[in-house]
Amino acid sequence: MPVRRLTLTNFRNYHAASLESDANTIVLVGPNGAGKTNLIEAISFLAPGRGLRRAALDEVAFSEGDGSWAVAAEVEGALGLATLGTGIERPLDDTVAITRKCRIDREPVASAAAFADHLRVVWLTPAMDALFTGAPSERRRFLDRLVLAVDAEHGSRVNALERSLRSRNRLLEEARPDPHWLDAVEHETAELAVAVAGLRVETVRRLEAELAKRRHAAFPGAEIALDGWMEALIPLHPAAEIEERYRAVLRDNRGRDAAAGRTLDGPHLTDLKVGYAAKGIAAADASTGEQKALLIGLVLAHAGLVAAMTGFAPVLLLDEVVAHLDPARRGALHGELVELGCQVWMTGADPALFTEVEVAAAIVEVRSGRLKPASKGL
Repeated sequence: MPVRRLTLTNFRNYHAASLESDANTIVLVGPNGAGKTNLIEAISFLAPGRGLRRAALDEVAFSEGDGSWAVAAEVEGALGLATLGTGIERPLDDTVAITRKCRIDREPVASAAAFADHLRVVWLTPAMDALFTGAPSERRRFLDRLVLAVDAEHGSRVNALERSLRSRNRLLEEARPDPHWLDAVEHETAELAVAVAGLRVETVRRLEAELAKRRHAAFPGAEIALDGWMEALIPLHPAAEIEERYRAVLRDNRGRDAAAGRTLDGPHLTDLKVGYAAKGIAAADASTGEQKALLIGLVLAHAGLVAAMTGFAPVLLLDEVVAHLDPARRGALHGELVELGCQVWMTGADPALFTEVEVAAAIVEVRSGRLKPASKGL
């Protein structure tokens, strides 16, 4: 039971709220707009990144507060009992940059990446339902979230690569860019690009093995692959060789990239290809119901991979996942969650959708930013 106590201060529609539980499944029920998703979003801030909504830091502050917010959790993770906290302090004035503070047992740490020693978080939200038919950038972001749950430093590498690419683009905007500066930036860009691509390749390789076990599960296994030349070369060639090849690509395409105003080749454009293994079709061509089942299967396989690689099960946040599942698949989902051993936080507007788990779960009624325990385990 990783998250034993959760406390929110001036977060979204919660001025102050606290929830304590010894259950492995916590179900948040209530009308739309009550704050169910806000609560699990708060948990997602106990992982590197911008949370499950990818919100700006100032967007999550309580509307009637002073601009500050805080999330704290008492967790029992891989290193035993610890208190994790994150948030922003009240801005002194508009010229001061907003920075997120992170603490473990009230001691400052550099970033939320340090939380990964205690807690890993995986989530599935309705916004992800269009993953297979949406833009490649959304699948790439999803892919990097998969990697980040395994390697907490992956996000900093992706951000560093984006900064390096922006530096190169700015140099190319100049009428006569300094070739020495360009060489230096492209040298760094290539190193970061191969590091990012390598972690993606390794995660996808391991995830493929987990997905292969799901071919006959209630939530079918997907086939996944990375669509990018660099990723294709990584298993076959040394990293230094691929870095040199990418530097040559960047050098040869300076004119083209300058005209385009962006770098047109590299892992920042990689796509994640997903197929429906049992039918041999692209996930994008499957029915809406099949796509939902594939996505759930993919997230469950990822949660299993995180547990296998880290030695402890992640916290799983499932926002409105059961709303469109028939009773058989709802039962299958709950069975798989028990087998995974994750602590699961689920949301839903209709309490009747959780009859299969109400005996073992902690049920919490959420109404206008207030929490009302409705069952045991709380």
